[in-house]
This record gives sequence, structure tokens and C-alpha cells, in this order.
Amino acid sequence: MAQGWRCRLKHIALALGIVVIASAFTPVQAAERTTVFAAASLKNALDAVNDEWQRQTGKEATVSYAASSTLARQIEQGAPADIFISADIAWMDYLADRQLIDNNSRTNLLGNRLVLVSAKSDAGPLVIEPGLDLAGLLSDGRLAMGAVDSVPAGRYGKAALEKLGIWPKVADKVAGAESVRAALLLVSRGEAPYGIVYQTDAAADPGVKVVGTFPEDSHPPIAYPIAVIADSNNASAAAYLDFVRSPKAAALFEANGFTILVEQACAGCP
Repeated sequence: MAQGWRCRLKHIALALGIVVIASAFTPVQAAERTTVFAAASLKNALDAVNDEWQRQTGKEATVSYAASSTLARQIEQGAPADIFISADIAWMDYLADRQLIDNNSRTNLLGNRLVLVSAKSDAGPLVIEPGLDLAGLLSDGRLAMGAVDSVPAGRYGKAALEKLGIWPKVADKVAGAESVRAALLLVSRGEAPYGIVYQTDAAADPGVKVVGTFPEDSHPPIAYPIAVIADSNNASAAAYLDFVRSPKAAALFEANGFTILVEQACAGCP
């Protein structure tokens, strides 16, 4: 059974990876391209922001989407990137501790909510609170969530389940995926009856529905920090950062369900 789940997760990771690779190597003049490493949960919103950036400037931002942990370690190993957007503060701190980001450029950009989703038509609604019998709801099925030792959504999810006293009964039922989008796909495909993902991920997949929202005080605040990579010499990186913090970008992020944490950089960037 465990081997079967590992195979499913590997196939999902491969499918998501193909999308990332295809998007990251669009031919374009290097001087016109900003390379962004971004948390997988940002894909729909950041794609829209980047389309607007290209429309307004003629420049392109190419993005590698993956778990924040994966991206941070790739940057640590020397992968070429200009901007990093993490789904939690811890992985940005990881790079800051190694002097791999420009700390003066660092800002907490976005917020999100943690939700329980299901693809079952008769599931929910549920009040997520102490005493919720999530193990009973799962029955013989799995709880899809990001890997709890590395993926931000998984960390938030475990913290919430611990705070609510639910974790001990579901810990051995968790299917830990390499990113929150991979966890979402397990639910959408019907391979897991329930999953813990961000509100924005749930909104991006019509194959799932939100059956409950975790109390905000059940887990650390969800924040997406952004920063320029320390050794980036791309002259467009600072302008891209300003655009991502602009009112135009804020509207696109909000349309995809994110909340804005940073003061908007300017009235009409760029």
C-alpha cells in the first residue's frame, strides 16, 4: 500500500515538473527575462501577474514553480534565479541565514487561508474544531497534504491539527506530497478523500470543494515573503519586484484569493 502511494506521488510530481520545465525555458533575450523561483501555490495568480508585467514592459518573467523547500535548496546549490517567493517565512530565513538574499529587498507580500477540501459530492460542510472526527471521515482513505517536515502548507496543516488535538489520530493516514499542488491533485483525482491545502489552491481546481476552513489561530500566520537573490545582476529584478508589489498586481492576487500584506509600492508601476 505504501509503495503504491509513493508511486502515485512520484507520477504527480513528474506531471507537475513537466509544466515547470516547459514554462521556465521559453526563448527570450536574457536581458529581457527575470527568473523567478516561486511557491507552487502561487501559479495561477503569478502567471496572471507576469502576463501583465510582459504586456506593460515587453519583458518576460520565467518561473519555476515547486515547493518552497525545493526551491530554497536549489538556490543554495547555485541555481540561477533573480527573485524568490516563498510560501512561508522559514524558507526565506533559511536563505537569509546563508546570505543568499538581498535583505533590503525582502517583504512579506501575501497572506492565505488553510482549508480542508474533498472531491466527494456529499462531503461537508464541516466545522473544524477540537473533537472533529477527521480520522473517521477518512475511514480507510488518506489525508493529502504537503510533506509536514518541509512543505509550508504541510507544516501549517500539522500545526493546526496538533493545536486542535486531531493530529495523533490522523498522523498515520497522511499522504505527504512534495508540494501543496501535488496534494491538491491527489484529492482532485479521487485518490484521497480529503486534503489540506491553501484556499487559493482550492479555488484553482474545480474538481474539489472546500468543506471547512481552519481557524486562523490554529496555526502560525501564513505569509509569502519575496526577495531578490543576493548574487542577481539582472537590472530588471528591482523593477519586477516593484511591479509585483504594485496596485495592479495586488488586484490580480486578490482576484485569486490572496490577501495583500505589503504596502503597495507605487500608484502606477511600472
